[in-house]
Amino acid sequence: MQLLLDLHPDAYPLGGFRRTQLLEWVYVQGVGTFDGMTNLPSELREELAQQYHLNPFREIETVRSHDGSVKYLFTLQDGRQMEAVYMPYLDRKTVCVSTMVGCPARCSFCATGAMGFGRNLTPGEIVGQVLAVAGGEGLAPRDLRNLVFMGMGEAMLNYDHTMAAARILLHPQALGMSKRRITLSTVGIAKGITRLAAEDDLGLKLAISLHAPDEETRQRIIPTGAANSISEIMAAAREYQGVTGRRITFEYTMLRGVNDAVWQAELLADLLRGLVSHVNLIPMNPWDGSGFQSTSEADIQAFYDTLESRGVDVSVRRSRGKDAGAACGQLALKRPGAVSGMGAAL
Repeated sequence: MQLLLDLHPDAYPLGGFRRTQLLEWVYVQGVGTFDGMTNLPSELREELAQQYHLNPFREIETVRSHDGSVKYLFTLQDGRQMEAVYMPYLDRKTVCVSTMVGCPARCSFCATGAMGFGRNLTPGEIVGQVLAVAGGEGLAPRDLRNLVFMGMGEAMLNYDHTMAAARILLHPQALGMSKRRITLSTVGIAKGITRLAAEDDLGLKLAISLHAPDEETRQRIIPTGAANSISEIMAAAREYQGVTGRRITFEYTMLRGVNDAVWQAELLADLLRGLVSHVNLIPMNPWDGSGFQSTSEADIQAFYDTLESRGVDVSVRRSRGKDAGAACGQLALKRPGAVSGMGAAL
């Protein structure tokens, strides 16, 4: 039986008025069963239910933070687990979605990297996270207007499914999101960045998780970094900006004694010269067994001041939902076998 959410809205099984009704039930009303689509004939609902299903998830668990953030732990139909995060702000509601179960990038400071790689998510499993979060928060699906592909997994290594999901998110008869409110984060897959620049109909915002300005440090904390050198990543970033004209965000997790020296801030500023960019300094969200600690506040400030003095647009991004284990992978990592599919039932 096929997951209906995997289909692009233009490929839905019904035509004309019935197709419009079906799309409205799924993406506007957020109805998760065919039985609930009361303006469709009962015979049609039965036929749809025999061919398609609407729910990518077997179980859903939530952990709520004092700051309003909510971590969602999803058990997929095959028993594997992955996560999303709902982040409400005064001026927007954002959902951070995953593109994989686990992650092959194996960043040494990242809880998801410690899980290893399970499998790619399908477009419907990606989009389904948005629908599930909306339902869990008592919202209509279209109330979630901001989305970041920054959850579990490397989106560029699940490129086709991620782009298919983005096209569903943007489709005016689906979630109707604005391309200016969708950000794709990558650890720095140069070919993927170049490929994204050529996606004329998408125009997604790009965030690059650089985390170090020198090859020695970067390859130490990102074992797969050797496959994409800093020079290759920066060349791809400049090509992306040349084609799209869009500002690029660089994510930089602050690790005490590893990547937080003033000389590294100076080197980072040199790398970014000539680019329209913004740097997010992210104090590490510690997790058991990581072997890393967050940079001290004084050293974060020194790093910040060095960048700012060199003309770099920079901010410090504080993690939300720390008490809910909201860093990627922290909940799933506690469930033995979550990647292999042997995770404990919720």
